[in-house]
Order: sequence, then C-alpha cells, then structure tokens
Amino acid sequence: MRPQEHASMDPLQHAWRSTSIRNCARKLVSLPELSQFFTGSAERLRRGLAGRVELRRCTAKLTYAKLTCGGMICALLLAGAGARRPSISTSVADFVDLGAKARLDVRVISGGEISRKYILESTGTGVAVFDYDNDGWPDIFFVNGSTIDAAGKERPSNRLYRNAHDGTFVDVTERVGLGASGWGQGVCVGDYDNDGWEDLYVTYYGKNRLYHNNHGVFQDVMEDKHVGGDAHGWSTGCAFTDYDRDGLLDLFVAQYARFDLRTAPLPGAGPFCLWKGIAVFCGPRGLPGGKNLLFHNLGNGRFHDESAAAHIDRTAGHYCFTASAFDYDEDGWADIYVACDSAPSILYHNNRDGTFTDVAAMAGVAYNEEGRAQAGMGVAIGDYDCDGHLDIFRTDFSEDTSTLYHNNGDGSFSEVTYPSGIGVNTRYLGWGTAFIDFDDDGWPDLILANGHVYPEVDQLHLDVTYKEPRVLYRNNGNGTFSDVSEAAGPDVRMRASGRGLATGDFWNDGRWSIVIANMNSTPSLLVNRQRSANHWIEFKTLGTRSNRDGIGAKLTLANGSRRCVQEVQSGSSYMSSQDRRIHFGLGPKPVPVQIEVLWPSGLREYFRGLPIDTIVSIMEGTGKPVSAAEEKR
Repeated sequence: MRPQEHASMDPLQHAWRSTSIRNCARKLVSLPELSQFFTGSAERLRRGLAGRVELRRCTAKLTYAKLTCGGMICALLLAGAGARRPSISTSVADFVDLGAKARLDVRVISGGEISRKYILESTGTGVAVFDYDNDGWPDIFFVNGSTIDAAGKERPSNRLYRNAHDGTFVDVTERVGLGASGWGQGVCVGDYDNDGWEDLYVTYYGKNRLYHNNHGVFQDVMEDKHVGGDAHGWSTGCAFTDYDRDGLLDLFVAQYARFDLRTAPLPGAGPFCLWKGIAVFCGPRGLPGGKNLLFHNLGNGRFHDESAAAHIDRTAGHYCFTASAFDYDEDGWADIYVACDSAPSILYHNNRDGTFTDVAAMAGVAYNEEGRAQAGMGVAIGDYDCDGHLDIFRTDFSEDTSTLYHNNGDGSFSEVTYPSGIGVNTRYLGWGTAFIDFDDDGWPDLILANGHVYPEVDQLHLDVTYKEPRVLYRNNGNGTFSDVSEAAGPDVRMRASGRGLATGDFWNDGRWSIVIANMNSTPSLLVNRQRSANHWIEFKTLGTRSNRDGIGAKLTLANGSRRCVQEVQSGSSYMSSQDRRIHFGLGPKPVPVQIEVLWPSGLREYFRGLPIDTIVSIMEGTGKPVSAAEEKR
C-alpha cells in the first residue's frame, strides 16, 4: 500500500497517471493506423489521421510525453490491439452471487467501516476451500478479523461451512472446534502428519494457530508443535510445502511488519500517513518489516524453526503478504514466491541443501519492467500460455497495473503485463486472484477481487472508489487476455471491498466457482450459470512416497501441440487456499486424456486413457514410469 505520491516519481509515471494520456491511449487502440506509431513514422500516422482532430491531438500528446515503443503507453497500445474487448452484448459467462442463497452468512470483520486509524484494519482476511470431513465435497473456511474497539464486545470468530451437497452450506464451526477470535489474517491447508485428514494453519496479528484434524474435529496444537510464531508478530500468508522432499509437509509463514497498536502513529502523523493530501493510516513505509518464518516438519509430530538456518531472513523483501510454493525452475525442488507490499517481491530458490536464496531480482520477478517495486498483494500461479512452464500473476495497488510474469523456461521471467492485455486496468486495487478456466476451452482465465484500503477515498470524488468491482480476464489463447467483466454476468461487476479469494468445484460437476471474503460484509459465492459444451477433467492427487496430499506434484496435460501444466498448491491467491484438486478444460473434442505427473519424491509417471468430464484420483506409484529416454526428450 502506498499512502503518498513521491516527488521523485519518474516523468513517465507522471505522464501515465494523467487521465488525458490514458484516455488517448485507449482511443488509439482500435485504429488500423496504429502500427505506424511503432514503425517510426509519426508523419505517416498524422497523414492517416487527417481530419480526425481529436485523435491527432492524442498522438501529439503521446509523442510529447516521449513514450517510445519500449514505454508503458506503447506497450498498452500493443496489448490492446492484440486483445480487444468483446462486445458487451456477447455473453461469455453468467456469474451470479449465490452466497446468501447458499447460507454463507458470516460477516467478515476487519477494522472500521467509515474510517481507519491503523494499517492493520485494512488488510482483511483469507478463505480456504478444503474437504475437512473427507466426504468428497469441498467445504469453506473463513478467517475473521476484529476491530480496534472490540474490548468488552462479542468478538467475531472464524467460521467453517460444511457442504450440504445441495448448493447450500451448514455452519459447523462450534461443533468442530474452530470458533477462535482475534486479528485473523490468512490460512493454508495441508495434511502435515499424513493421516489422510487435512489440517489448518491460521495466521494472526499475534500468535498463529495450527489445527490438527482428528476425523473432522479440530484441536489447536500450536503450542505443542512450536509453530505459533512471535506473540508480537504480524503473520499474513502461509503455505505448506515439502521443501526437503522427505515426504512431510513443512510450513512457510510470511510476515508483514513489526507493529504495536499501543505506539502506532495516528493518521496524518508523518510523511507516510498521507494520501493525495488527506490524512490516512500510516504505513507500511516507516514501519519495521517482519521476518518470514520456515518451520521444518521433524516427522515426530513436531516442527523446528529453521528460518535463520535456511537463510529465509536473507532478503531485501519485506511487508510480505501472499506466499506461493512452486517449482519455478523445474529442478524438482519446491521454491517459494512471496508478494511484498511497497517492496521488492521475493523468490526463494531452493538450494537443495536445506537453504534458500532470494533470486527474485535476478529472475526478473522482484520489480516491474521499469525497475520499480510495486505493492504486491495476491498471487496466482499457472501456465497461462500452455508452454509447459508455470507463470506468475500478482495483484497490486490502484493507479498501477497488476503484473504478469512469463516463465521463460530457463529460470528467468519476462514481464508481459502490457503485451498480454492485463495493463488495460489501472484503477483498481487488487487482492485475491486465481487462474480459472471458466469456459473449459483449455486456456486458463483470471479472476480478481478488488477493493481500496482507504474508506476516505469516496470523499475525494476521484475516478476510484472504496468498493470496487471484480475483474474477469478471458484468455484469448494467443498469449493475450481480454477484460470480459461486463459480459460475464451481473455480479462480476458488483462493487465490494474484496480480499481473500478461493476457487473450487463445490458441486463436483466440473463447474468451478469463486468464493470471496468481503470486508465488513458477507461473502460472495460466484457461480457461472452458463454451461459450456466443452469437456473437462479433474485430478485428486494421493501421495505415497510423497506427502499424502500430493502438494507439490506437477501435472502436465498434452493437448494437441500444447503442454499445459499445473501444480498442486497449499497457499495462494491472497492469504488463501484453493480446492487442491487440479482442473483442466479440454475444449470441444471428447478424446481420452493422458497426464504426466512429477511427484515431489522425484517419481515421474504417466496415466493414460483417462475418462473425461469426471474427477479422477491418481495415486503415486500406480502409473507407468517415464523411461530415461522419454524423460530426456
């Protein structure tokens, strides 16, 4: 979060923040003469626009701003030209909010509604989708927060909703032992003791909680397992991952800042407590950064803090939010990407010896293409172009873009925000996000939850508001996306103060839906009523030599000339945890599926001739091993 504009801002950034410049760029996007802007002849472009005074003025503005083809505006134009938005009259989906009908009635509390004194009140909370009772139907867990004046009042608590198999959910929180209160933040899911029942880790401002799942009833074992963290710490995102490949899930916990409500400065008290001339809460700049944590699973029911020994503390990144563990360089060892707020994001490379090195700057994912640290919030990991490599999408602050990093397959990434079409939106402040193939055409789409941090923004009458609509990007299958939010049903564009987001197949019919934790409101459950004729397949992974959940397993689907890859994950989105089953859209052809699985243990095997339009459980060691010759190819 960035509470003030800085006098040292680059002139290009000032130019881009000009509404007239942005509007000009968007007008020029649709012109057939656009290519002349990039081929070096401004004169040819002017002649082509003879008689079109307004557009010629737009061209002059862009030229005056000295935005060459390597600059931000040019990249936006290229992106828009390659990925034009569809007509609003063309419906691509029909998402409706069935949260109330599904009886998701918890009010997710986080700070004040009209104004906020402290940054703690602005971060909101995460959500987890997981099958807590092993009945085969995904359930929903909401982390709840608190308020500054909560003393002496009934405090909101976390809530668990059991899937009733009929489109509704039943609140079972008290019955299963999950009704804790406090400044809740994030959540991740993983079967840390390999007993076949998924456990929960919940982060807080203060001590965190680890809930052991004892056949559908939970017990807080945080003190016994030594994973609570610092009582004065501020934990945010988390992820279970087997970083040493011993078959046991370890635990990574992101930390935001060192923050004390008793001594925290009030709005307007310093240079980092102003935004557009108004007094707002202070931070994150000016606050001491927190130190991320790594707990190693010892295999005897205990964890050990290996943060220092594993070099987790050796990073320039701080103010951390979402953590996503995945094998970005395809060496078979889990790495960890962390979105950081107003600081360089982190990419912990697994050195295979129990230590990590932050290589984010070298790999190209610490900053945006201008070399500027952004306000990273949420993270989605997915192979958006089906080239067999996992890419990174990160949500950021308003008056900026979300960021898409393309995995080049050699350990490096290239930022493709503008060429991909993602750069068309700069108004919204993004949080939870996920790749979701809503139309099952085989190309992963993107959903974003948005919402500003300052309730005071509505008093300024700007082009931004406190409550913001969601954004749905449709994958065009050519490396670009189109914003189809206006053509995706009535409730995608509904304004809310969204934070955590998770996706899941709540009906076990291949129709993935989206659950969003809305601050100081009830949750949203976005369900697509428009059914596609395309086919699909889902996978539930069961590890034997690897961890029981198969977290870290990489699944590659051969679909014609494409090789689409997904990895089973624990934490992602914004401090949230998705349905860990893997969903692939298959397109219109009803052909049997072949999947290749690389397990965390290192075993690589094929599963062939799989049925479609169904959920398939795959167990480690039951497929056909990949031969040395095949692996070399």
